[in-house]
Amino acid sequence: MSYSSSSTRCLQLLEKCKNLKHLHQAHAQVFTSGLAHNTFALSRLLALCSHPHHGSLSYALKLFHHIPQPTLCIYNTLIKTLLLRNELTQTLNVYTHMLQTGTYPDNYTLPYLLKASVKLQSYSLGELVHGCSFKLGFESDIYVGNSLMVMYCAFDNVRGARCVFDEMRRLSAVSWTVMISGYAKNNCFKEGLYLFQLMQVNDLEPDEAVFVSVLCACAHLGDLDVGIWIHSYLKRVGLPLSVRVGTGLIDMYAKCGKLGLARGVFYDMQQRDTVCWNAMISGMAMHGDGEGAVELFREMEAAGIRPDDITFIAVFTACSYAGMAYEGMRVLDKMCNVYNIRPKSEHYGCIVDLLSRAGLFEEAREIIERIPSSSNPSEEAVAWRAFLSACCNHGQAELAEVAAEKLFRLERHSGVYVLLSNLYAAAGKHGDARRMRNLMRNRGVDKVPGCSSVEIDRAVYEFIAGEKTHPQMEEIQLVLQTINKQIELIGSNHPGLYLIDKI
Repeated sequence: MSYSSSSTRCLQLLEKCKNLKHLHQAHAQVFTSGLAHNTFALSRLLALCSHPHHGSLSYALKLFHHIPQPTLCIYNTLIKTLLLRNELTQTLNVYTHMLQTGTYPDNYTLPYLLKASVKLQSYSLGELVHGCSFKLGFESDIYVGNSLMVMYCAFDNVRGARCVFDEMRRLSAVSWTVMISGYAKNNCFKEGLYLFQLMQVNDLEPDEAVFVSVLCACAHLGDLDVGIWIHSYLKRVGLPLSVRVGTGLIDMYAKCGKLGLARGVFYDMQQRDTVCWNAMISGMAMHGDGEGAVELFREMEAAGIRPDDITFIAVFTACSYAGMAYEGMRVLDKMCNVYNIRPKSEHYGCIVDLLSRAGLFEEAREIIERIPSSSNPSEEAVAWRAFLSACCNHGQAELAEVAAEKLFRLERHSGVYVLLSNLYAAAGKHGDARRMRNLMRNRGVDKVPGCSSVEIDRAVYEFIAGEKTHPQMEEIQLVLQTINKQIELIGSNHPGLYLIDKI
C-alpha cells in the first residue's frame, strides 16, 4: 500500500507522540490525512493510549467505539492495552465482544488472554483458552504453547505444562527456558536438571534464565558437579557474570558446602544488588559464621546498599547460630528505628530462636507477646515453634509444655508432638512420650516423612523415610544397623546422649 506525503508525515508524527496533547494532534492528522479507517494508523493510536505516562485509557475506549468494523489487529491492540493497564475485566469484555462479532482470536490474542488468566488467578479461564487454542489449531503454535506453559506453571501444574511442551512440534530456546524455570519454581528440581541435560543433548545454548533455574536446582539437590560445570562453562565461553547468575552461583556453592567458592564469586562480581548481598550473608549464616555475616552486613551498609526484610532474617539467623544474642538485638533495633522495617512473623521467629538458644527464655516470651494481635495464627505459630524447639534443646520441659499448648490451639502440625515426645524420651519419661504419640495418632495428625539426598559418582539419590523400594536397601539397612550399634555403645558410656524414639 502506498501513502501520500501527508499520510507519511502523519504516520511519522504518531511515532513521536510524547504526551496527550501530541496524541490529540496526531489523531486529528489521521482524519485530515485520510487515514481514519487505516488499520495500522488506528492500531498505533490505540497502542499510544496504553503508555503509562502519556497515554489515556478512556481516550482509547472512545476511539475504539468510533471504529465501525474493528479488525483483529485493532482488537488485539486494545486487549493488549487493557492488559498492560491491569483492566482485566474489560480485557475479557473486549474479547467477548470480539467473538460476538464473528472475529476469531489468533496466536497474538490467546497469549494475552492467558496472561490475563494468571493475573486474575483464574485457572478455569486458562483451561478455557487452552481448549479454544486446540479447537482453532494453535496447540502447536510456539507463542501459544509457550504462554500455555507459563500459565500452567503459574498455577503449580507442571504436568500440564510438560504435556504442552511434549506436544509442541517445534521448540524454541524460550520453550526450554519456560519449562526448566517452571520446574525450578515448583520445586521439581530433579525434573529440571533432567530437562537441562536433555537440552544439552539437543545442542541448544542455555540462556541466563536457564542457568539461574538450574543453579537453584543444584542448590536444593546438593548437586555440586553440575553447578561447577555451569561456572566453568560461563568462564570458557567468556560470558560476563550477571547479577542474577552470580547470585545463583553464590547460593549454590554455599548450600553445597563450598563457602570459600561462594565468597570468591561474590567478591569477583562487578555489580551486586540487595539479593546478591542477602545470598552471601545467608551462606555465612548457614555455615555458622555469625561474625563474618555481621561484618558483611556492615560492608553492605557502607556500600550504600539498603537492606530489606530478607537481609535482616539472614543476619538474625547468623547471630542465632553463632550465639550472638546481644548483636542480634542491636541489629533488630537498627531494623526498626533506622530502616523503619516492621518486623514480620519470620523476624519474630528468628529473634525468639536467637534469645532461646542463648537461654534467655523470659526475654524470648516477651518478644512473642509483642507480636501484634492483628497477626494471623500462623504468624504467631512461627515464633512459638522456635521457642518450643529451643526449650526442647535445652531440656526445659515446663516451658516446652506451655509452648506446645499454645501451638495446639494455633495449628495442626506434627512437629509439636514429635519434639515433645523426643524431649520426654530424653528425660526418661517414656510414659509421657507414648502418651504424646497416642495423642498424635488419636487426633489424626500425620507426620510428613523425612527426605534426604546424597550424591555418589555424579548421581543424586533421594531417600524418603520408611521407603523399601531402593534396589540396595538390604546393604543400606546393614550399614544403618552398624551405625546404630556404635551410637548405642557410645551412649552407654555417655548417659547424656540418647536415641530418638521412632514416631
